[in-house]
Amino acid sequence: MLNGVILLWFILTALSVAFVAIDIRTTPESIVMKWGFVLVTLFTGPFGAFLYVLGCREPLTGLHEAYVAAPWRQALGSTMHCVAGDGVGILVGAVIAALLALSPFADFLLEYVLGFLFGWGIFQALFMRDMVGGSYTRALTTTFIPELTSMNCLMAGMAIVSMIGKANVAGGAHPSSPSFWFIMSMALLIGLCAAYPMNYWLVSKKLKHGMTTVRPKTATPAMAGMAGGAAAAGMAAMPGMAAMPGMESEPMDMTPKVTSGTIALVVALSFVVLIIGVSIGLSFA
Repeated sequence: MLNGVILLWFILTALSVAFVAIDIRTTPESIVMKWGFVLVTLFTGPFGAFLYVLGCREPLTGLHEAYVAAPWRQALGSTMHCVAGDGVGILVGAVIAALLALSPFADFLLEYVLGFLFGWGIFQALFMRDMVGGSYTRALTTTFIPELTSMNCLMAGMAIVSMIGKANVAGGAHPSSPSFWFIMSMALLIGLCAAYPMNYWLVSKKLKHGMTTVRPKTATPAMAGMAGGAAAAGMAAMPGMAAMPGMESEPMDMTPKVTSGTIALVVALSFVVLIIGVSIGLSFA
């Protein structure tokens, strides 16, 4: 029964990744977010494709700016970006831990460290440094807290599924088995759900960016007119909106709208969530 479910999952995942990889080429998103959606779909199969269509895919030409302006879609973009970057490091850590036959807790620590370093150093700071003036050092400083809190929630959800699954499913503890990859997919999917509320808060307080819109410097008159209409409706200052003919270009406002005390409280809360998740996972593993 489980083998049939896993086979079906892999087939649906392959179809979903092919669809997103082909379709997203015409979506006016940043290249980083495009790769992010492809990676997340690789991790979460048809759920990733569903989230791409629902949260990012342009419904009609010229409407992407207005479409992704919804707060929940902005938070979705932030969460997908987090899972894509952290997920690569987490999976590498999971494979290494399995090959070295590490204990569940040592496995978790390795996944956490590699996931955090890859997500923070590459997907957050390196790829997004232009948003803070092009300085990699400043990007590292700016993205540290958002990456930390988001990662804690992601790993809290993941730990429950991955630890229990690896300990109780035949073949789940070794990367040579399809069960291992199915368990990690489910873990990343649950981790995505666990990280979403934190990312919603981070985006609302301008501690993280959300979905973006990137268009060619030249656009058709029809697209220019639609974008101009969006600007007239007050959309010009929307986070991530790219300059288009007939529109004013405004820099992305990433000035935090929260006190340092509140940030410290949220960081502490994220560690509490992480500890709870790991404790539950270890209890059943």
